[in-house]
Amino acid sequence: MAKRVKVVLKEDILSLGKDGDVVEVAPGYARNFLLSQQKALAVTPSVLKQVEYRLAKKAELEAAKKQEAIDFETALKTIGRFSIKKQTGEDGVLFGTVTNGDVSEAIQLATQKEIDRRNIIVPEIHETGKYKVQVKLHSEVTAEINLEVIGN
Repeated sequence: MAKRVKVVLKEDILSLGKDGDVVEVAPGYARNFLLSQQKALAVTPSVLKQVEYRLAKKAELEAAKKQEAIDFETALKTIGRFSIKKQTGEDGVLFGTVTNGDVSEAIQLATQKEIDRRNIIVPEIHETGKYKVQVKLHSEVTAEINLEVIGN
């Protein structure tokens, strides 16, 4: 069986692994593709130290982002309720529906912080009333806010 070579990936490669992973590959694959295309580095003690340092920094940044998301979740809970005004017909039925973009605008008006509308999960809202809406702030942090839909 052929000898395998250890390399450290510099970027995500679909069939091998993620940035910073140490993987074993065939020598020809390493020499002809990974190393020549600058997609990996040969494993040496200094390269391993650099990778560990980079991964530690990445973990530190991720922890800071998570803490920021937790703080923002607390701020959303402190505000309590967000209101959206929509045009209504008879019996409080809305013309159209409340979208995640509407909720994003309401949050931005109240907090001065922009939330991507794709991270907001809105139930089907076709009439005035109070609803619960989920806002994904981080991969591990989801806030639930109270939304009140008011007719004009």
